Amino acid sequence: MSTLNVDHVFSSESVGSGHPDKICDQISDAILDACLALDSRARVACETIAAYDLVLNAGEITCAGYEQIDTEAIARQVVREIGYDRPELLFTCDSFQYINRVHGQSPNISQGVTTGEGLFAEQGAGDQGMMFGYATNETPEFMPLPLMYSHKLLLRLEEERRSGKRIPYLRPDSKGQLSVRYIDGKPAQITSVVISHQTDEIPHEQIYRDIKAIAEEVLAPTGLLCADTDYYINPTGAFILGGAFADSGLTGRKIIVDTYGGVGRHGGGCFSGKDPSKVDRSAAYYARYAAKNIVAAGLADKCEIQVAYAIGVPIPLNINVSTFGTGNIDETELEKMLASGKVFDFRPAAIIADLGLMTPQGWSYRETASYGHFGRPHFPWEKLDRVAAIEAVLSATAKA
Repeated sequence: MSTLNVDHVFSSESVGSGHPDKICDQISDAILDACLALDSRARVACETIAAYDLVLNAGEITCAGYEQIDTEAIARQVVREIGYDRPELLFTCDSFQYINRVHGQSPNISQGVTTGEGLFAEQGAGDQGMMFGYATNETPEFMPLPLMYSHKLLLRLEEERRSGKRIPYLRPDSKGQLSVRYIDGKPAQITSVVISHQTDEIPHEQIYRDIKAIAEEVLAPTGLLCADTDYYINPTGAFILGGAFADSGLTGRKIIVDTYGGVGRHGGGCFSGKDPSKVDRSAAYYARYAAKNIVAAGLADKCEIQVAYAIGVPIPLNINVSTFGTGNIDETELEKMLASGKVFDFRPAAIIADLGLMTPQGWSYRETASYGHFGRPHFPWEKLDRVAAIEAVLSATAKA
C-alpha cells in the first residue's frame, strides 16, 4: 500500500447487524462472552453458519462449566435482539432448526498456548500468522473516512429501525458503501453513497426519499457532500427478502468491513468467535492500539504495523512499521520502540493482560461484531493513553 498524492477515489463498505454474516459473527461472539463469563481461561474457536431455517454452531471450546451454557438459547436470543422476530421475515428466532457440533480444543494446540506447557515457559501464540494494525488522522476516530462513515450510516439506520418513529418500514438486513475522492492524500469530496436496506413492501420513491434524508444528515458533518454526489438507494428497486432466508451467512466473512475497509491491510484471519489466545484477534487489536497512539502523538499522518507469530512461541517473529511517507521520524526508530516492549509488549500473555481481554469490563465481544472492531472509544484498544510514553522512549533514544 502506498500514499496516493494524486486525485483518486476510494470506496469502503459496511454491513448492518442484520446481514447474514453479521448474524453469525454476533452468535459466535455471544457464545465467547458466555464462556469467558464462566471461565476466564476458556479456549474458544466457535463458528456459526446461518441459512434458510437453520443455525449451526461448530468448532472447538474448552471451558470449565461449559455444560451450563445453552448455545441454542444464545443463538435464538441474538437473532431475536437483532430484530428477526416476525413471521413475515421468514427467518426468525423461533423458527430455525438448531444444530451444535462443538467439541473440545485439540491438546496439541492447547499445550502451545497454556503457560507452563509446550517448549516455552510462558504462553505462546495460539496460531501462526501475520496481523496488521492501522490508524490515520483523517477522522477523529483515527479511522479511514470511507469506512467510518459507512458504519455511521448503517448504525443510524439501525437506530431509526429500532425506534420505528421516522422510518417504520425498515427490516434488519442492510449494506452501505461510501466513495470518497482524495486530493493530495486528503478526503476532498464524497462522490457516491450506496445504501441497500431491507424494507417492507413500500414504494421505492418513498424509500429513496427517506433514506437519502438520513444519509445527508449523517454525512453533513464531513463537509464533503456536494451537488453532484450520487445516491444509490436500493438500486435494484426492491429489497424485501433478506437475512438468512435470502442468503446464507458465515462467521468471519466480513473481515475487511471489520477492520479498515481495504485501506489498511488484513492478515487473513477473522476475529469473531475466537478467544484472545488467538493472536488473529488479540495481536490485531494491539497493533491497532499502537498505531493509533503513534498517529495521535503526531509522529505520522498514517501508520500501519505488521506483527507476525509462530504457534506456541511467545515472542513475535517481526514487527514492521510503515508510515507511507507521512512520518516525521524514521520508521526503524518506531520499530525499535515497539520491539523493546517499553511501551507496548506484543507477547500474547502481555497483550491479554494489558487490554483485559479475558475479563471484559464495560464492553463485550458481541459488541465488536457489528459496525467494526475499531473506531469506538469504549474498547480498550482504542485508548490514547500511551502517547506520552511513546514520546519519552523516543526522546531518550535520541539522546543516547
